[in-house]
Amino acid sequence: MVNYWSFFKQILAPSTCLLCQAAAPSQHPLCDGCLPDLPWNLHSCERCGIPLPPELLLCGECRPRPPPQQFTIAPLRYVFPVDSLIAGFKFHRQLAHTPLLSHILLEAIQAADRPLPQLVIPVPLHLRRLAERGYNQSLELARPIAKSLSLPLETRLIQRTRHTKAQRTLNARTRQRNLERAFAVDTQRLEQLHFPAHVALVDDVLTTGATVGAIASLLQRHGVTDIDVWCVARTP
Repeated sequence: MVNYWSFFKQILAPSTCLLCQAAAPSQHPLCDGCLPDLPWNLHSCERCGIPLPPELLLCGECRPRPPPQQFTIAPLRYVFPVDSLIAGFKFHRQLAHTPLLSHILLEAIQAADRPLPQLVIPVPLHLRRLAERGYNQSLELARPIAKSLSLPLETRLIQRTRHTKAQRTLNARTRQRNLERAFAVDTQRLEQLHFPAHVALVDDVLTTGATVGAIASLLQRHGVTDIDVWCVARTP
């Protein structure tokens, strides 16, 4: 289970930078020197979020074979120190990183020239992995974002029905196969939600896109026509 006492001690402690331990503003836990030095993903493919030169809108992979999502927002590149921040948040219960990561993603969403979706859907964990970790990092990111944007947060529509190997342990070729029949749509819930046409999937990191691609393809088969992916970081 999450050590909430440790979490609250981090929140209530004097505000210091997560990276260099210098004094940090109260609104986010990075100092004025470290924040602008983060590896920002300043220009990226509209479909998959991979870093691109400013003159390009789509990458060489997405032009001939576009992924099922229509738009991806990924404000950071998954390199040092972002990889360490996300690893701590995801695997080591450092939930004090949540406000920083969710705020960075929220600002990128607000800056994007894109209509807001009808629903925000965090990528689900299988119940076995949820029990091991104690929390779903995608839900922790999505909750403050949905609240700030006044959007419904939907946790019942997509279910992870099969426990799979951790994607980080697999190469690109086997990631897709690992996720076959791993997700299901609750059709009764879809009807209760009046068949939304535009949704956003929230995850921490986009690597090959296999996980969000599997969910997006499943949603498309059930009539969702417009799917955004919101993630904190994209692997270069």
